[in-house]
Amino acid sequence: MNTDSTNAEPHSVKKFKMLSEGTIIALATPAGSGAIGIIRLSGPDAFEKTSFFFRSKSKQSWNKIPSNTIVLGNFSLDQEIIDEVLLTKFKGPHSYTGENVVEISCHGSSYIQQKIITCYLDVGINPAQAGEFTLRAYLNRKMDLSQAEAVADIIAAESASAHQIAMQQMRGGFSKKMENLRQELIQFKALIELELDFSEEEVKFANINELKSLLNLLHKNISGLKNSFSYGNVIKKGVPVAIAGKPNVGKSSLLNALLNEEKAIVSDVPGTTRDSIEDTLVLNGILFRFIDTAGLRETKDIVESIGIKKTREKVSQASILIYLYQRDSDPKETAKEIQKLSHENLNPLVVENKIDEHNNNFDISLASNIESRLKQKIDIVKFGISSKDSKSLIPLQKTLVDQVKKMKGDSSVIINNSRHYMALNSALESILLIQKGLDNNLPGDLLSIELKDAINHIGSITGNIDNDQDVLGAIFSQFCIGK
Repeated sequence: MNTDSTNAEPHSVKKFKMLSEGTIIALATPAGSGAIGIIRLSGPDAFEKTSFFFRSKSKQSWNKIPSNTIVLGNFSLDQEIIDEVLLTKFKGPHSYTGENVVEISCHGSSYIQQKIITCYLDVGINPAQAGEFTLRAYLNRKMDLSQAEAVADIIAAESASAHQIAMQQMRGGFSKKMENLRQELIQFKALIELELDFSEEEVKFANINELKSLLNLLHKNISGLKNSFSYGNVIKKGVPVAIAGKPNVGKSSLLNALLNEEKAIVSDVPGTTRDSIEDTLVLNGILFRFIDTAGLRETKDIVESIGIKKTREKVSQASILIYLYQRDSDPKETAKEIQKLSHENLNPLVVENKIDEHNNNFDISLASNIESRLKQKIDIVKFGISSKDSKSLIPLQKTLVDQVKKMKGDSSVIINNSRHYMALNSALESILLIQKGLDNNLPGDLLSIELKDAINHIGSITGNIDNDQDVLGAIFSQFCIGK
């Protein structure tokens, strides 16, 4: 009887271990000149080869240098001192990769860094491939696959929110949740297979009602994680915010005011903005990607019409729409444009601009008139601003942050990885099939097949099943060299 043991080593892991044998070296800090550079080695020969070149200032022998300590010394080749360095020694398995690791902190000269690396290459150390250090950490079970992917997300994080989600994943919060779901399914699969083993005795080990309750709970949990992807993804990549409206309504002025710089050209001539202009801004730890678009109007200008087409494309990809209008706007036409631009995942902010021309008074009746003319019920937020007054933009900035927080939902764990999303989606499909099978009194052997699929889909997230070698290669190839 197969109980889907978590201890079995996947075949792809064995193949990768063979490919990742030996000792590797790479620059762990960005290439180029700087104050310091860090060179990292990992593998069985890391200690022995380092002893060829390093001499501590204290004359302490290499073998007597304790693990997890930093030692000052000279890195030399044939009595020629290349640099004075700080060396950190990590004895496996108590290291990032689980292997013997040496980190050399040298001066940031490109010449010095390359000279040290060349010394190691000349004595048989291999240059590391992209992501190979983290790959080795995964292969040596220092982290699971989802935690390894989170390392790359931490490196790429551009905001506090993206960093927070990545840190949560790397600390294992997501992995633990996945493993709990997986183990519950494994338990019921084992009971069903026991029933199949004792089918002639008609013994019942699995409680169908309990299984139905578990499936309902799994369905709810997985759906919640799936739904969190839209939030996690925009946090990871930056929340796309499209600024749209008629020509000369103040879109470019608003972008400039939000960024506090003259990013977009401002002119009284309608149709000045022909193409979308993008830039980023962090508000309350959330990265926003603002997109200033071409003004929406009927035109015979070929270039301008292309810009308007691009506007609609950009809005279709946005999570938030700031639709600008002004006091003399036609409510019917404004409502019609908002309707055209709206889509399922869009949060529209309908904003009256240039209220400074009207004693800073927001015309709520005009905003309500626009809202009432929307043919389909759209949940919009209405208020007024002046691009010339930075204080009037504070409510807009707060609303943008609130709109993103609304996307988060109730899930305590957020996913931001498309591979995880696809795996959860496949697991959910299997669970739906199991639920349907139970309702139709399908035999245990058929239920067992779908249970196995669900278990494998969930397990693929953390690497608890045999992941295809190409999948692992694709994941770790996205890392930088030295990580």
